[in-house]
Amino acid sequence: MRGRNLMIGMVLCLLVAGLAAAGQIKDDRGQALNLTSPPQRIVSLYGGLTEILSALGLAPRVVARTQGDEVINNIPTVGTHLQPNVEMILALRPDLVVQGGVPKGMMALKRLEGEGVAVAMFAPHDFPGLFSAITRLGALTGRMEAAAALNRSLEEKLKEVARRVAGYKKVRVFYEVRHLNLLAAGQGSMVHDIITRAGGVNIVDSSQRMITFNLEALLQADPEVYVIQQGPMNRSPEDIYTRPYFQELQAVKKRRVLIVDESLFSRPGPRAADAVAQLARFLHPEAWDKE
Repeated sequence: MRGRNLMIGMVLCLLVAGLAAAGQIKDDRGQALNLTSPPQRIVSLYGGLTEILSALGLAPRVVARTQGDEVINNIPTVGTHLQPNVEMILALRPDLVVQGGVPKGMMALKRLEGEGVAVAMFAPHDFPGLFSAITRLGALTGRMEAAAALNRSLEEKLKEVARRVAGYKKVRVFYEVRHLNLLAAGQGSMVHDIITRAGGVNIVDSSQRMITFNLEALLQADPEVYVIQQGPMNRSPEDIYTRPYFQELQAVKKRRVLIVDESLFSRPGPRAADAVAQLARFLHPEAWDKE
């Protein structure tokens, strides 16, 4: 399955590259973008896209970011990814604005487009989608070779993890997005693909990106590993070893709990392959003991 997914990602990138040469790049809304020249003033409204732009060598062209996006610090902020400030963005005279598919921010995109600003929305929820977004951003910005090189680097990291965990029994995993009003990562998320490629099974069978999860259902599912993200969505999660009823989980009894950086796991970007490697080492330490 991993090999098939990697192949799909490579095919998508080749198809997108062909469309780029023909000037027919579309974003994840299906919206066509027709830039006559590579943009020199880019506003990024999502941290994962800022990471991609930076990895493509485009940090000097990014003129603004959103609050909480600390990939490039020496530039202005233009509100949040949920509520970007359209007036501030227009004042910066961008020739491209990129957004990460945040529904609450779509109204701002429409206003910007109404003012004649080129807007692209990329919202990958798995690695094939990430490869495609990188390729299309490379096409839009005149960095096709850098995009291809970045994708090759990510693919090699994924292949190395897949080689190591092959043959090991898959570990059942629960990923906590938020502790209060327990929120879990579903199968429509980047986290789900990370868990799968790390040699795990996401116990949440919902097709949604995130879903509230009942404590009773969690206890019944009884995951072997419990992953807690720490970041803006889960700033100060209560110690799992003192939470009522959580001591009944085998993951807690066996101290198979991993705390991870939210931006590394939940933000689709170039570091997502590092998240796969980190989780795989925790799920299958024996696969690295042979070194």
